[in-house]
Amino acid sequence: MPAPTLDQVIFPEQANHNFSRILGDLKRSNLSITNRLTSICQDAAFVEQVADALKLPLVANERCGSWYIDPVRKAGSAYFKSTDGHTGQWKFSLRRLNLHLLPLIGEKNGIIIVDSTRRGKRMPDALSKTLPTWCAVLNRALFPSPSPSSSSPSTTATGGAFPHHELFTPPNTVSASEASQMAALLPDFVSSFLSLKIDLTPLRAQLGGRPLRPFWVTQEDDLAALADGLATMGKKWNFHPVVCCTASRRVVGTGTEAGEAGGYIQGAGDDTENWALGLTAGMFWRWEGELLAAGEGELPGLIEGLVAKEEEERREGGGAVREVVKGKGLFVGLLGAEVGGEVCVVKLVPKITQREEWVKNKGCLEVGIGKSKAASRLLRDALPQVCEFVLAYLRESAQDATPQKVAVLCETGKDLSVGVALAIYCWCFDDAGNVRQDETDVSFNKASIRVRLGHIVTAFPEANPNRATLQSVNSFLMDWRK
Repeated sequence: MPAPTLDQVIFPEQANHNFSRILGDLKRSNLSITNRLTSICQDAAFVEQVADALKLPLVANERCGSWYIDPVRKAGSAYFKSTDGHTGQWKFSLRRLNLHLLPLIGEKNGIIIVDSTRRGKRMPDALSKTLPTWCAVLNRALFPSPSPSSSSPSTTATGGAFPHHELFTPPNTVSASEASQMAALLPDFVSSFLSLKIDLTPLRAQLGGRPLRPFWVTQEDDLAALADGLATMGKKWNFHPVVCCTASRRVVGTGTEAGEAGGYIQGAGDDTENWALGLTAGMFWRWEGELLAAGEGELPGLIEGLVAKEEEERREGGGAVREVVKGKGLFVGLLGAEVGGEVCVVKLVPKITQREEWVKNKGCLEVGIGKSKAASRLLRDALPQVCEFVLAYLRESAQDATPQKVAVLCETGKDLSVGVALAIYCWCFDDAGNVRQDETDVSFNKASIRVRLGHIVTAFPEANPNRATLQSVNSFLMDWRK
């Protein structure tokens, strides 16, 4: 047989292009919506196994975690961001305090926080670093003595004192060097938390005087061994376990295992804006049967119909509003929510309208600044008119002895409406909680705004204003005289 010629050995340029196209098509097929939903179901089954083994309630770390928890078993939501745990950028978030978890932790003697990650990581930074920092900061703030007295619930006759001021991190994920750098920041994080001037007594009571201790579980771990370990440690030290559950199993490489039937995808519930076509975790669980039964070609049309159906239901019934500043009559909610009778309503509608059209009557302002990040940026220019409108209403209500109630409504009920409520809270109410009668000598700074934001997120844990929204609020409040 003659030796092959050079052009037979080297692939022509066109062949290389074909290979690239084939590999791209293969990757896209592995990352199909069908494979994602099937992978989510597999991982959700593991999450249920963890809950059954540990006998603790499931809490979703939003947004990803909700994809892996059947709503029937979901006890709540948390907001721990991976970006707050990125190496060299460690933070204790003052706008995501997650204090609403403490009553559940105290009542059930612990919780399981569910999240996932993609791209071959063992666990998300939210679980390996952000949440351990949260536990350590709260322990130091709520239980300031590093060595509890013998009468403290944190000591036992045989076990001594539980070192609750320490920062616990998973050793197979966070290096000793990184953990040491994180621990060095804890005193500053505690000072920032205490600067919010939150009453710690009820928080301490909600935990029954017992500190928090994070643990970690993945699909590589032995659940029976973890359950036995928690029971053994519980007898020695009296603490509340906060179990960080990474729902997806680790896949080294591109994040998919094409060799498996169905093409398993690690962290399939992540990055939904790039694949879900508007489908949410709640919609997935509501229509699970129909979605899993549909073929890949049918899914886009099916999802489009389900999204439209959910949107119509949301418009028809926006639910109830939620008070975000206790005793001040300041509420937020979804557009279409029932607000009651005598109330000042500020509607943040997802379209651009002329400023001259915003005032509908003396008790209704319809602010058209669009939606998403663009609306957050435009909010700064709208806030002067919004706050003056609300302040005039509150002053008139005070003169007429009418009950004061202000409802701010937006598409999500958690972002723009919360930002506007924060601006109203700062601008329209003085430090004593009374309606301002003179705003000529008023100044704001980030610290004072942060304190009032702390009041809001404590009363309304689901509040999740994005960075651009808060930047607009800060800019308005601190630069209002310019």
